[in-house]
Amino acid sequence: MQLSRRGPLKSAVPSNIVSPVRRCSRTACGRPAVATLTYVYADSTAVLGPLATYAEPHCYDLCAEHGARLTAPRGWEVVRLTDASAPSSPSGDDLEALANAVREAARPQERTAQAGGKGAPGADPVEVGRRGHLRVLRSPES
Repeated sequence: MQLSRRGPLKSAVPSNIVSPVRRCSRTACGRPAVATLTYVYADSTAVLGPLATYAEPHCYDLCAEHGARLTAPRGWEVVRLTDASAPSSPSGDDLEALANAVREAARPQERTAQAGGKGAPGADPVEVGRRGHLRVLRSPES
């Protein structure tokens, strides 16, 4: 805050209000940024990658629309890096593995597998009491 002869000057906009969302660097675009553009002048390359962790003065944050429409100067190359942490669509193998797991879980379990392979029908523990979500079980008699 600046001081004058009459006292402190009042700001038109409070300085403690800062948007937590980074905005597109293009003029008059207020959309949220999703990608960062960096120029590598030595290689005549424009690199468009995922949004950088920190805003850098020599990089440009772009929204999805401006990132998709990006063109480089004549003789320059545009390199588009994909975000490895972004969710990808499941492949056919992923869906097949999921279907197999659901089929396996839906199959009725044999009593011997549940009793630890002992095969005795009375080998399962017996519930003798309950308190809230806790159960008291009696051990199988040996």
